[in-house]
Amino acid sequence: MADRTGVFRAYRALLGAQARSQAAYRTSFLVDLTGNVGATVFDVLTVLVLFGVTRSLGGFDLREAMVIVGISACSFATADLLVGNIERIPRYVRTGLLDAVLVRPLGALPQLLLMDLPLRKVSRAIFGLTVLLVALGSANIDWTPARVALAVVAPLAGVVFFGAVFVASAAVSFFWVESGELANAVTYGGRDFTSYPVTVYDGWFRNIFAYGLGFAFVAYQPALALLGRSDPLGLPGWAGWAAPVVALAAAGVATLAWRFGIRHYRSTGS
Repeated sequence: MADRTGVFRAYRALLGAQARSQAAYRTSFLVDLTGNVGATVFDVLTVLVLFGVTRSLGGFDLREAMVIVGISACSFATADLLVGNIERIPRYVRTGLLDAVLVRPLGALPQLLLMDLPLRKVSRAIFGLTVLLVALGSANIDWTPARVALAVVAPLAGVVFFGAVFVASAAVSFFWVESGELANAVTYGGRDFTSYPVTVYDGWFRNIFAYGLGFAFVAYQPALALLGRSDPLGLPGWAGWAAPVVALAAAGVATLAWRFGIRHYRSTGS
């Protein structure tokens, strides 16, 4: 118990140091806090602009599509806040900073996440949550206890899923340092993919991203269950409730990938 308490205090000290350093220059921090919300705002505005020229997007009206956008925006923004800075792992590997992390008596992944936690991104998470709440309130959902639970669990499952994608993509850097663009294609590309109904995509691209990588279960399938709609692509109704299972499976894969990468990491020698 004493060891666990000491580890917890160490992590808390890392987090506290980050919070103090980022908030030391208050004006700069507030500017960053305000400016960072822009990325999520533009994601939502893009969908609204599309509905300015059409009344239906992939068979979904504006209110239904906004439920999808809300779940996606809330999930990704929160995951990006908590886990997104792991995408800096290529720089840590090149500079040898990872070596210093590994010799400490603490978990490597928690250290890397807390070393540069981007608190300025909290505005994105708050905005994403706001979009989700507004979308759920305006979508005329027939609320039941099960759907209330899904409305809470689905965004949390999305956070776990996107967090797993960040970690698994970062683990590639242990073997290929210049893998940043590939990782961005999966993480930020996945964010863009989940912001729209899966029905707007077609062919192999939809099959790979939606079902091969599981992105359809972040926002699209939970939104169908919340709205009480059957899947136009033919998946059974239970698929809309499978988000937590898919998220846990993704977390398991990410854990294995990270452990495999750490185990086979070779020091830079610097």
